[in-house]
Amino acid sequence: MSAASLPASVAVAGTCHHCGEALPTHACVQELDGQARAFCCQGCAAAAEWIARAELDGYYRLRNANAGRVGDELPDLSVWDRSDVQAEHSRVVEGGREITVLTDGMRCAACAWLIDRAMAREPGVTDATANAVTGRIRITWDPARTTLSAPLQRLAMLGYRPYLAGSEALERERVRDRRRWLLRLGIAGLGTLQAMMLAEALYLDFDNTMPVATRDFFRWLTFLLSTPVVFYSGWPFIAGAMRELRERRLGMDVLVAGSALLAYFASLFETIRGGEHVWYDAAVMFVFLLLAARMLEQRARSVASAQVDALARARPAFATRERDDGGRETVPLSALRAGDIACVAAGESVPADGRLLGEEAWFEEALLTGEAAPVRKVDGDAVYAGTVCRERPARLRVTCTGPATRISQLARLVEQAQAHRPALARVADRLASRFVLFLLPVALLVFIGWRYHEPARALEVTLALLVISCPCALSLAVPAALAAAHGALARIGLLAVRPDALDTLGRATDIVFDKTGTLSDGRPVLAAVETPGNLIHPDLALRIAAALERDSGHPLANAFARVDASPLPATQVETVPGRGVQGQVEGRTWRLGRADFAGAGEDDGALWLGDGTSACARFVLEERARDDAPAALAQLRAQGLHLHLASGDGAAAVARMAMSLPLDEAHARQVPEDKLALVRRLQAQGRVVAMVGDGLNDAPVLAGADVSIAMGEGAPLAHRAADMVTTGGTLQRIPEAIVLARQTHRIIRQNLAWAGGYNLLALPLAAAGLVTPWLAALGMALSSLAVTLNALRLARPTKPSAHTLVPSAPLPAKEAP
Repeated sequence: MSAASLPASVAVAGTCHHCGEALPTHACVQELDGQARAFCCQGCAAAAEWIARAELDGYYRLRNANAGRVGDELPDLSVWDRSDVQAEHSRVVEGGREITVLTDGMRCAACAWLIDRAMAREPGVTDATANAVTGRIRITWDPARTTLSAPLQRLAMLGYRPYLAGSEALERERVRDRRRWLLRLGIAGLGTLQAMMLAEALYLDFDNTMPVATRDFFRWLTFLLSTPVVFYSGWPFIAGAMRELRERRLGMDVLVAGSALLAYFASLFETIRGGEHVWYDAAVMFVFLLLAARMLEQRARSVASAQVDALARARPAFATRERDDGGRETVPLSALRAGDIACVAAGESVPADGRLLGEEAWFEEALLTGEAAPVRKVDGDAVYAGTVCRERPARLRVTCTGPATRISQLARLVEQAQAHRPALARVADRLASRFVLFLLPVALLVFIGWRYHEPARALEVTLALLVISCPCALSLAVPAALAAAHGALARIGLLAVRPDALDTLGRATDIVFDKTGTLSDGRPVLAAVETPGNLIHPDLALRIAAALERDSGHPLANAFARVDASPLPATQVETVPGRGVQGQVEGRTWRLGRADFAGAGEDDGALWLGDGTSACARFVLEERARDDAPAALAQLRAQGLHLHLASGDGAAAVARMAMSLPLDEAHARQVPEDKLALVRRLQAQGRVVAMVGDGLNDAPVLAGADVSIAMGEGAPLAHRAADMVTTGGTLQRIPEAIVLARQTHRIIRQNLAWAGGYNLLALPLAAAGLVTPWLAALGMALSSLAVTLNALRLARPTKPSAHTLVPSAPLPAKEAP
């Protein structure tokens, strides 16, 4: 029955009853509960029919979001029954095995309700729990009664295709750790509230009219409430202090644990001997507030690690491999090898890096590049693991797997960025440590002074001094800001792989750009082939050039990528930076590059083929600037930066590029030594120079600049020499990163000013006896909270705009010499 002939009640809806997708021309119609329902595919119709038969059709009334589309072909899930897969991703429990899977089709609580009840009807499934928030489904089954693929097939049939949840052990450990911290904070919060209530009763006894027995009873109750707070909730600080003492250094944890334990044991001593004051309330409040600040700091760090988690989740667990006989098999990702042909269905993640085979396809690369729009790929184009195939299935020949894939390399770069201890953070740590060294003798002098002046308040004043002067805010000022900034930097598509890259980028005054593959789109077009003197046939010249460039990492090699050079293998190929490539083709030495390098005489800006003494072919290549280059460079100039172009190409090509872009200077025919000399000249003038490049010949200048950025599509050697690496090709990330770097500078200065000012003000107030211990704990915690919340502002980076850019007078663009 076609959509046009559907009953009015169905045709008006125009969408699938199960998944909400638009109905095709020939929709599938079934009668359910006495009503005709239209479906987009046979799979959705079968799912709805099973739901009705199982008397679970209440799902359609309960849901507030549509289910996922099922499709006409269900996946082959027999690979889940393999012993090696189950050994790695499931665990033995009483009555069978347990596994946790992910699904991206669970959109609301009704989905979880349906899954729970559907799994309960599956033979051999002893327990199942679906979590609509995390998209995780925990299944316990008896292997003696059913295979794992049977319940999973039911999930897929309902539109909830299962995926492996990654490292189950790591996820369980994260959950346990999060629960431990929440439990510590909960116990500290309850204990603090109760202890403060009892302490308030003691504080309000201004005239000392409370009976001693009642007072002591309240104190012992407070002691019982404080003990779990100090020794369980405060254990992270005690353990940290023990570690610092073993390492023979004084850090923040020594002061925190020492202050809390001093308040606790001094109060216990006063309780036993019936002294005048106890400070249980200060001890528990100190632990509770500082624990809350520590958890907030961890939240800032978890924001920074979100990119690693996203990259890890993007890797599929299984791949569909094409066999030699044309058939297909599902294998674990670890079984894929370079040279295999992988098949990717529409909507699935690509399992490995490879080259597209056959017709064009579209891929979502947002996770790798930050670009939301799908990218069109044609036969031979590179396709990366973790990207999502759109619209139509694709086939690719695998080039690398596992840790060699681009997504794995990016994950390692993010992890390295998070593990770095920049100079600013080390300086802050040293300041905090020296402050502790300064504070301890000051506290001793204050105790002696008050012991002489007013012995009853000596311990109270000293305790308040130690608590209020704890340099927590100083220790958090830089790390919290850098953690949030690196997380924001990763989200905009730029990864810092050197400790001080972000700091230096924020102070940059000049940026030097390479041209090919950086400012240009990296897709040069072969405009003409000339053979002066007809010494060689143009087709043969093209094939020789393509053979020499086939394994070259230079973007100009793309101009010859479509030339069939397979019958002409090139050997002993060597790249001569700034000049060209040379190698053996059919026993003869050939050079491809500058005219003087190939043997054509004076450099004319074109690409020549020759043997070093004479040239026989001339190639004219044309390049165009990246679409986003004019806007990105305009934003950089508006930020007050001077822009330079340094390219190894001829003067004519560089001049054409410089005319179309807002550059201050342009330099042609720059070998790596020339580019490095340009950077050195600028540095000698007191400028802070950032270099942006992507090629092998850019490695020396990337290493020599104050801060360097390698384009993500460039050569691996450039990545190793650079301080930062983009995860995509757009230049828009650079002005955004500079805005973020400058914001980070401001946040760090604000944090350090606040932390320093707070301690300078708090220290004399506490020494003068004007602050009680509980008020000191509150002030210290609020100062830590202030710097952490200020740092979290960096989690939402501000893009360059007319409001964020305050340019000086516009700089006129100069033409290339």
